[in-house]
Amino acid sequence: MKPFEEQLNAVIVDTYRSILKVEETILKRSDKIDLTINEMHLIESVGKGKNKQRTISEIAEDLGITLPSVTVGINKLMKKGYVEKIRSEEDARIVYVSLTRMGKKIDSVHRYFHESMVRSIIRDMSEEEQQALYKGIMKLYQFLKEQLGEPLDR
Repeated sequence: MKPFEEQLNAVIVDTYRSILKVEETILKRSDKIDLTINEMHLIESVGKGKNKQRTISEIAEDLGITLPSVTVGINKLMKKGYVEKIRSEEDARIVYVSLTRMGKKIDSVHRYFHESMVRSIIRDMSEEEQQALYKGIMKLYQFLKEQLGEPLDR
């Protein structure tokens, strides 16, 4: 690899690890939050529905994980009081998931972290620099989706 490529690779890998470490640190810092990173991402996915309930299938597709994995995670979150499940009245096979009050609070804290991170990154960037950054990250995203054999959803 060329020197720039080595630097870029190191920054990408370190950034990924650092984001996960910061999220884990935030979760561990609070005695009141009894969540793993995976559970936090499940809450985030459920929260994407805003005030609309989401199905287990929608959550699985969003996170790229299996239905049984989502079901197990959602059941744990239900026991902890972060989500609730409601069976469809029209089709009993369909289960909807929504955030409880506690789940909404945790989701908003997590979203605030991401918003702060993005604002910090682009704070002193020109519009042109922001577009270049976005284009580069989209190329990374496209590469990763291709490696996974998944369609682009952006």
